[in-house]
Amino acid sequence: MTHTPANEIGILLVNLGTPDAPTPAAIRRYLREFLGDRRVVEVPRPIWTLILNLFILPFRPGKLVEPYRSIWTERGAPIRYITEDQARLLEAALNEAEGDAAGRYRVLPAMTYGNPALPDQLAKLRDAGIRRVLCLPLYPQYSGSTTAASLDVLYRTLLSLRDQPEVRVVRSYPTFGPYIEALASSVREHWAKTGRQGHLLFSFHGIPKAYADKGDPYPAHCRATAQSVAGLLGLGEQDWSLSFQSRFGKAEWLKPYTDETVTRLGREGCKALDVICPGFAADCLETIEEIDEENRGYYEAAGGQDFHYIPALNDRPDHISALAELVRGHARNWPPQA
Repeated sequence: MTHTPANEIGILLVNLGTPDAPTPAAIRRYLREFLGDRRVVEVPRPIWTLILNLFILPFRPGKLVEPYRSIWTERGAPIRYITEDQARLLEAALNEAEGDAAGRYRVLPAMTYGNPALPDQLAKLRDAGIRRVLCLPLYPQYSGSTTAASLDVLYRTLLSLRDQPEVRVVRSYPTFGPYIEALASSVREHWAKTGRQGHLLFSFHGIPKAYADKGDPYPAHCRATAQSVAGLLGLGEQDWSLSFQSRFGKAEWLKPYTDETVTRLGREGCKALDVICPGFAADCLETIEEIDEENRGYYEAAGGQDFHYIPALNDRPDHISALAELVRGHARNWPPQA
């Protein structure tokens, strides 16, 4: 079957982003864009602009060079090349499922901050004549600081277009069955290789508590994901717990904190700990360096002896299948534009 562009559906597979290189200049550019987003930091602009430009951007990039270098590969930052692989595999899975060699679906990776930039990837779809676009932010648990931030970039881009494409978005999928099953399978496969540990910790990226107090559904989504996975694994309440990582600044963030949790578990005699990060669709600085290195250190220093990080779903076949089913559900009954 041959498709015209009007029959095709473009998919923007969106993740957070990364610096272009593990250098102070590249990290500074990335942090300026990321931390300059009103969705990410809700401090009044005049105050935050001073803090960002006088205290963070001059000093923070240099401190992040070594952590970024420690995770960098020949292909660059993991979050970028994994998202690129996911897009390629997802496009193949979607089109193969329809027995459609011509390709009804076109999938492009896109980043909210950094490259490949979401506006540039949307432009590629438009240049190809594609007039139906589905935006899939790779944040299973919705937050204004992640999902909404990526959709803001999309909507701002649309504001500048005279001839806009027809757009649909995936808001969240915290308890989507195939996603939950993929997470549970990743844990089972890990246990088959290493043996089941004494405790399973679900660590999610944190947000300031004030955001949740204002109505952000993120903590409820995180709990729903963790409870769903624990249920599939048949875990009792004493077998697992939930925590939040990556806090920044002096404000209170969602609790319990991951670093304090792994320290407490180590001190309380938990000799073996598995950690999974269901909110990350691709491994990145926050999982590889922060969890598998930094928090491993906290746990072992507190007396823990056997720490295992269970990798993100990344390009696992069951993850790609879950994303394909999610896309097909949102793209169902979508007639071509005239």
